[in-house]
Amino acid sequence: MSQQDKSQYYVPAQSPWPIVGACAFFLIAFGAGHMVADLQDPQASQWGSLLLIAGVLVLFIMLAGWFKDQINESRSGLHNRQLGISYRQGMLWFIFSEIMFFAAFFGALLYLRVIAVPWLGGDSNNAMTHAVLWPDFVPQWPLTETPDGTKTQAMGYWGLPLINTVILLTSSVTIHFADLGLKKGNRKQLSSMLFITILLGIGFLFLQVEEYIHAYQDLGLTLSSGVYGNTFFMLTGFHGLHVTLGTLFLLVMWLRIVRGHFSSENHFAFLAASWYWHFVDIVWLCLFLFVYVL
Repeated sequence: MSQQDKSQYYVPAQSPWPIVGACAFFLIAFGAGHMVADLQDPQASQWGSLLLIAGVLVLFIMLAGWFKDQINESRSGLHNRQLGISYRQGMLWFIFSEIMFFAAFFGALLYLRVIAVPWLGGDSNNAMTHAVLWPDFVPQWPLTETPDGTKTQAMGYWGLPLINTVILLTSSVTIHFADLGLKKGNRKQLSSMLFITILLGIGFLFLQVEEYIHAYQDLGLTLSSGVYGNTFFMLTGFHGLHVTLGTLFLLVMWLRIVRGHFSSENHFAFLAASWYWHFVDIVWLCLFLFVYVL
């Protein structure tokens, strides 16, 4: 299809990046699972960490290559209105799949708090179950004690979690003003507001690392701290991964803006990045409420 022919749907050439991305996610999942298992055994080989690092590196290679191909196609004038509609539908479906992903973890948290913990606490119907499984169990959330007697402390919402909430809420405002700057043709506002959003995302990740260090060293809150530790690190950890990817996404958009890409009429890549960032912010608000506050 020639560059001027816009009547047909653009079909891109075959790409190696989907299979490369699949391999990257396999290495990340396999490596992360074995790394967690290795943490429980100091004598383990620790090869799970190496697989995880390899998966992350392959993922970055895939993202760089795929982004480059997409940018070249867009800048070459190969994309048309119909493809733009497909891109929007694809991004919306992707965000919907991410919503379902977090819904599964929130559902597990709800099941534990509303059904499993009260049931294990014992009532007239299962008093014997309570006495046999965990006689000293107290049905309260968060569970700060495991059946073997290990005790930990719950992570409160004051301090780092509250600061991170303010940071992400602020980042939603800055990226909104960046979007307004793009639509008004104010590239200085666009670039500066987006750069501030990226800095806020990096700040959030830095403080989350500090929170994890505090949890492990001061609170005794680890992945092996029973079901509370499991759900805490699974929910906050996966959200942190999404913030990392979202920050990288925004960084690519900022580099493109510096090079003069995008206009008020043609800027779907930036729009998709802003959608994703707002989604990440909303998920954190739910996390802050159900994991830290309630």
